[in-house]
Amino acid sequence: MEAQREASGADRVELLRKWILAVLAFGLLGTITELTFLSHFEQPLQFVPMILIVLALGTIAWQWQAPSVASLRSFQVTMVLFVLAGVAGVIAHALGSAEFQIELNPEIGTWELVEKVLRAKAPPVLAPGMLAMMGLLGLGYVYSEAGYRSRVLGAIGLSPQKET
Repeated sequence: MEAQREASGADRVELLRKWILAVLAFGLLGTITELTFLSHFEQPLQFVPMILIVLALGTIAWQWQAPSVASLRSFQVTMVLFVLAGVAGVIAHALGSAEFQIELNPEIGTWELVEKVLRAKAPPVLAPGMLAMMGLLGLGYVYSEAGYRSRVLGAIGLSPQKET
């Protein structure tokens, strides 16, 4: 009976993990479509999210079709890059917007500048944060994998607990 309950819990976790991958793929497809419609490829740095999305979709397909340590690790690295790119993108958008606002009004005060930057529609300051959010969702997928948890816990001298 206990083994049956453990198997049922593990099955639920695996189903949720598949949902995470599917939701992430759906979000990535929507994001790359939007970036394409917005011509988000006019400058070299604007290709970064496009390249990362294509890379992520490839690692998702690999993980979905042939889950392995290598595919999981590739996916993990890609998701870390997403988090870093998201943070860097927010900073780049904020600096670009601030530069534009200072050009328009060199006498602008700090708080007025912050307000204008946060309200700017071009570039949208918080939009790249979506990459970071997707990266964190993907890392949740990675860290919820039973084999990964066992390897990490074993490496630090702890034994993995049974799932309930």
